[in-house]
Amino acid sequence: MVVVPEFLIRRIYKKGSLKKLENGVSVELKNVLGPGFISGFNYVKINDVVYEAKDVKFITAGKELTKDDVSEENPLAFRLGQEGTLVMTGQESVVSGVNKILIEAMNPEAGKVQLSVEDTFA
Repeated sequence: MVVVPEFLIRRIYKKGSLKKLENGVSVELKNVLGPGFISGFNYVKINDVVYEAKDVKFITAGKELTKDDVSEENPLAFRLGQEGTLVMTGQESVVSGVNKILIEAMNPEAGKVQLSVEDTFA
């Protein structure tokens, strides 16, 4: 199993990308580490609100992907420089000021990968 240091994983998050949506929230990611694969998003937690995999969509390369589209058997290639937007629906979670964000994804080589960051919302 490959271990990716947390300080490297944090670089994938695009600081300042936290946005409120009509029915949820979105954040942006950019692969600055190297070519890799995503085999699923387990959940996204913003402050105390947890968005389960069923409530998370990943939009990248012109495709809108759900938990049913990405799996260990069908991983998503996430190339170096590729960007994507995670969209979470169903609950309000963003507060004014600092927000704590935790994203748990799956990688075929590393297993569970957690990205923990803070971002502000004005």
